[in-house]
Amino acid sequence: MSCVFYYRDRAMAKTLNGYLFLVLAIILLSIGPTEQLQSSQAETLRRIQYLLDNPPVLSGWKDGTDFCNTEPNSSLTIVCYEESVTQLIIIGENGAPALPQNFSMDSFVTTLVKLPNLKVLTLVSLGLWGPLSGKIARLSSLEIFNVSSNFLYGALPHELSFLKSLQTLILDKNMFSGPLPDWTGKLLNLTVLSLRQNSFNGSLPDALNNLESLRVLSLSHNHFSDEVPDLSSLRNLQVLDLEDNAFEGQFPKLDNRLVTLILSKNKFRSGIPSELSSYYQLEHLDISFNSFIGPFLHSLLVLPTIIYLNIAGNKLTGMLSENQSCNDELTFVDLSSNLLTGSLPDCLSDSKKRDVSYAKNCLAAEDQDQQPLSFCRNEALAVGIVPGQKKRKQATKTVLALGIVGGTLGGILLVGLIFLAIRRTNARKPKKSPPTRLITENASTGSGYTSKLFTDARYISQSMKLGALGLPPYRTYSLEEIEEATGNFDTSAFIGEGSHGQMYRGQLKNGSLLAIKCLKIKKSQSIQHFMHHIELISKLRHRHVVSALGHCFECYWDDSSVSRIFLVFEYVPNGTLRSWISGRRGRQSLTWSQRIGATIGVAKGIQFLHTGIVPGLYSNNLKITDILVDQNLVAKISSYSLPLLAEMVKEGSKMPSGGSKEIIARTNQDKTDIYDFGVILLEIISGRPFKSNSEVDVVKDQLQSSMMGDDTTRRSSVDSSVRRACSDQSLRTMMEICVRCLNKEPTDRPSIEDVLWNLQFAAQVQDAWRGDSQSSEGSPTSPSRQPSLHFSIG
Repeated sequence: MSCVFYYRDRAMAKTLNGYLFLVLAIILLSIGPTEQLQSSQAETLRRIQYLLDNPPVLSGWKDGTDFCNTEPNSSLTIVCYEESVTQLIIIGENGAPALPQNFSMDSFVTTLVKLPNLKVLTLVSLGLWGPLSGKIARLSSLEIFNVSSNFLYGALPHELSFLKSLQTLILDKNMFSGPLPDWTGKLLNLTVLSLRQNSFNGSLPDALNNLESLRVLSLSHNHFSDEVPDLSSLRNLQVLDLEDNAFEGQFPKLDNRLVTLILSKNKFRSGIPSELSSYYQLEHLDISFNSFIGPFLHSLLVLPTIIYLNIAGNKLTGMLSENQSCNDELTFVDLSSNLLTGSLPDCLSDSKKRDVSYAKNCLAAEDQDQQPLSFCRNEALAVGIVPGQKKRKQATKTVLALGIVGGTLGGILLVGLIFLAIRRTNARKPKKSPPTRLITENASTGSGYTSKLFTDARYISQSMKLGALGLPPYRTYSLEEIEEATGNFDTSAFIGEGSHGQMYRGQLKNGSLLAIKCLKIKKSQSIQHFMHHIELISKLRHRHVVSALGHCFECYWDDSSVSRIFLVFEYVPNGTLRSWISGRRGRQSLTWSQRIGATIGVAKGIQFLHTGIVPGLYSNNLKITDILVDQNLVAKISSYSLPLLAEMVKEGSKMPSGGSKEIIARTNQDKTDIYDFGVILLEIISGRPFKSNSEVDVVKDQLQSSMMGDDTTRRSSVDSSVRRACSDQSLRTMMEICVRCLNKEPTDRPSIEDVLWNLQFAAQVQDAWRGDSQSSEGSPTSPSRQPSLHFSIG
């Protein structure tokens, strides 16, 4: 059929053309066979030919032409029913000039409406010019209306809202202007709305939410601005193209059934929401040339249907690693001009299979131009917004963004002066009682900062170094190596035993220390059965988790089935986080800044377990005793919910598939771990170990009450060893995010990204306050004796 649209994105073209053909097919079936046209309508068609200045595509129309029985082609189609024209499709030559000056669009439409039974009207590349006449609404049966590639201008006539049967409206490549009117929300049967390459401006109307049948919304190359309204109610939407406008603000809220999403060349400024990883039908994603910040979601590379991925020209951070996976169907990837570090994944290195660009990052690559690592660090530090107020929806929100141009001494002093000036200014203002709203709305009443907009310099610096873990590559160990490392599993090497197996400490010939978990397999299974588990375990390599180094299978001689699996992890010798908080390793304790740094590390570890590997690991039963601390006081999670261990529990207890932990993971996703993190954070703040959930609730309520008091009241809830060394703003932020994490309703708990942003803010204001430098606590040193190691991986 001749209503074919050619998009650079084959997914969009396939979707759009599919809908058009489907609609046309239904119409053709409903109108039945063609027949002889009544003479008045034949005269109308000849009049249309005259008004269009006899274009070449209509050169075959003569007096006596049997219009209803002419052979259709790609440029001209006429379909009749009961002596009336129901479809008229005329497509001229590309680049056709405007019709002569004596042409009148109003007169032309007046002629068109003499074909009152038209259901499909396509007039493409015919040189039509002038405002679109509202008389077009007299074609009350119109279902497809396409006047693209002409010279029509002005606002859309209100009368279009009367076309209640309209399913497809395509006005591409014209000169229409003005805002998209609210009445578009009245076209309830609309499935395709395409307004590409015009001069529309202003905000998108909220009324678009009414178009529940909409499948294609293409508004690219216009002058639309402001935030995109919430479109998540459009559950049938499969193509959204907003390229080359001036949209800004947050990433749009959308349903996860999109096939094509194009947001390139706008002014969006936010992080990429983790929900994007659930867009299971997404084939084409283009968010290039915006100002997106925060971590790049590695899971986008393995979306089940992804073909095209373009994130170029943003400020996205994060570390890539060689062992990351990609979807086999992914053919185009552009990561260029961001702040990515690490190494290019091996799956992107095959230039014959994929078109991959990654220049202008800070990757360890030589074949495409890269920036030095310091560039990415400084650029990440410079991300921010200027102070200002904006009244919106009867609520006043004040946001501050802090830009740090470099890591020089002058920049650090500037930060300190800014915070000092703000503190003095606020000191002169009458104090208000802290609001009951949560931290996402108002980080603190003292300054009015929205804390999650801040970027913590320490966090960014550490994230840039995630590749330099100092760990050997993941590999397979021989049984002889395992036995020799543990002294043939000598009791002196025994660390402990949990529900999933025994843990041993081992030492290789080169002096490297290992932690080795021994799993006894009760059910007869081959090595192949466990390989998908091993593949997942091999990805557990991150600065803030106890990283996997390798594995070893022990098999029976008779049938080669697996008898034992040895999982080899890095050895973390500096005790648990509790021992540095409430355990009081002698008289040593972490300072307030070090505690914030530890919480950031734990949060980053959780984020990695949720989004850094596929499938993500949720409901990890996190406890402060499962957080280990290395010699550099880097916190590492040693407890994560490996499917291999869950499978063994099911075998041992005969628990049916779909146990309680799986159900929690499916329903609450990351929010179970957020609660556990809140308990850890509560102990870090209070310095008190907890033995029961009821005790947690009591201390949480005390913490929440103290937040409403003055500075002295708040500090009374803090560990006495650090209460003098923390800034009030930093303390308040930590308290608020802790209380939010401990909400009883999982849906009320923050995302891990929200948690990280708040912790980063707490670290930054603490650094500016410089409380620790005047406190009596010193940084803890490595203990003189080797502490007992606590491991609970799984």
